[in-house]
Amino acid sequence: MRRPVTEVASGCQEIFHRRWNHLADPHVRALAWLLDAPDLLDAAAPQWQGKIATYIDPDLAVWLAEYDQNPQKLQALHSYIGRLPSTRLGLYAEKLLAFYFEQRQLLVAHSVQVRASKNDTVGEFDFLLRLDGGVAHWEFATKFYLLESSGGALQADDFLGPNLADSLGAKMQKILQQQLALSLHPASQAHLAEPVTAAKALVKGWLFYPEDESRQSAVPGVSAHACRGYWCSMSTLQLDESALYQLLPRQRWLAPAKIAVDQALSPAAAQLALSQHFAVDGSPLLLATLRAEGEHALENRRGFVVPDDWAGRAAQQRHLNAAAAGPG
Repeated sequence: MRRPVTEVASGCQEIFHRRWNHLADPHVRALAWLLDAPDLLDAAAPQWQGKIATYIDPDLAVWLAEYDQNPQKLQALHSYIGRLPSTRLGLYAEKLLAFYFEQRQLLVAHSVQVRASKNDTVGEFDFLLRLDGGVAHWEFATKFYLLESSGGALQADDFLGPNLADSLGAKMQKILQQQLALSLHPASQAHLAEPVTAAKALVKGWLFYPEDESRQSAVPGVSAHACRGYWCSMSTLQLDESALYQLLPRQRWLAPAKIAVDQALSPAAAQLALSQHFAVDGSPLLLATLRAEGEHALENRRGFVVPDDWAGRAAQQRHLNAAAAGPG
């Protein structure tokens, strides 16, 4: 029997609200999530070859509070983010981290393009950081993947992007085999004042499991603590009549939502907004379930609502990915 989309609390949301609910600015809240949320991947898993980065700042709460409460510092953050050349979520998240690393005096360089010649781009360093007495190369990714599996042992390639553009397995293979080897390329040497002592990937994000799947089996390489949500098709969506909702725009996908109660949607309004969207657009939407707490509504569950043909297209894409990868 299919379960309704209820207000069952998610550990990731509850922990975030407990630690960071006092933060008011959306950019500061997003940065808090990027720096404090569980890593998406298990750093000890053998398939990642010891190349998963983890970052901990024991003074993070004090630093974030200063930027949230100090108008001059907050304006500096807003000005920095305001120079974004696009609204892509990955670029937004990367810009937030660049600001933080720069302010913490860890940033050596950011978004450094490496070219073998004028028309031959080899790659790009996301971050060169001063860590542990040397220069570390960190690739950074913030990813949102939906699990689509026909059964059997789950693997990273069973997690697909909402628009089916990539998979968790393919993304990580590109990072491990290509991007993290960039400092070894001869063309990189002109950008490096000293040798890179470590090359790792910092990976954050959310994983979404089928709403009607009672089990959420462990996936090799995926952290048991990764932030999770659900996904379901528009025709099977059931909303909780006692809950509040919000459709999250892309740049609000990072941190759990906190909005004024009067800005939240009723179940009927959320259902109508979703129906109107899918009548003209097939792209999945991220829906947050909220609970009222005083003047604010706080997210306690999130999920992607997808068009009814999404699962079939996802299964086909997964098979195409497997065929392209070849045996082994």
